[in-house]
Amino acid sequence: MTGLALPLEVPVDPDPQEAAELLINELSQPQYQAARPTWFDLLAKAVQDWLSSLRLGDVQGPPALGLGVVVTLAVIGIVVAFLIFGVPRLNRRSAVAGSLFGEDDRRTSASIRQDAEAAAARSEYSIAVAEMFRAIARGLAERSIVTTSPGTTARDFAVTASTPFPDLADALRDSATAFDQVRYLDRTGTAEQFQQAAALERDLRATRPVLELL
Repeated sequence: MTGLALPLEVPVDPDPQEAAELLINELSQPQYQAARPTWFDLLAKAVQDWLSSLRLGDVQGPPALGLGVVVTLAVIGIVVAFLIFGVPRLNRRSAVAGSLFGEDDRRTSASIRQDAEAAAARSEYSIAVAEMFRAIARGLAERSIVTTSPGTTARDFAVTASTPFPDLADALRDSATAFDQVRYLDRTGTAEQFQQAAALERDLRATRPVLELL
């Protein structure tokens, strides 16, 4: 029978330090290192012990293995989904950015509205009217009601938005006309036009579209 080789010179009565050194030298031999479990062996053993410890009702151990694997896979799937898509938002709003009536604009509707109000406070009503109409369009896009593309005009937007908001069709058309006047016809915006656009923006935020009632 072949056994493990013993040290040739072992002190008859080694002191603690010598004993420790002898033990370390012995365990460093290749045959001992080859017998050490790998990290995968340890992980597999831990998973096996956990699955064997499962108790589902009156069933314990291997009979619960199938359901245990299903639960494990479900947990892994949830974790992966969180890593990919992030934590779900309670107040879900689409992240919308890009072209807005011929200009690349990455602001949110709230940010555009604040800029419009700041311009009105400075009596810059041409800017305020245009910005408030952009806030209206971005707000409906964030709610996934009406989206704009690079070729969408203010009038196109007003016509499309009139379908889900028929009671606000006239106000949408008037605000689109005011936007075109200050943006393309070099007209000077007025405080009245800004107030009308601001009132429309508030009404749209407070109104449920007809499509959601179907």
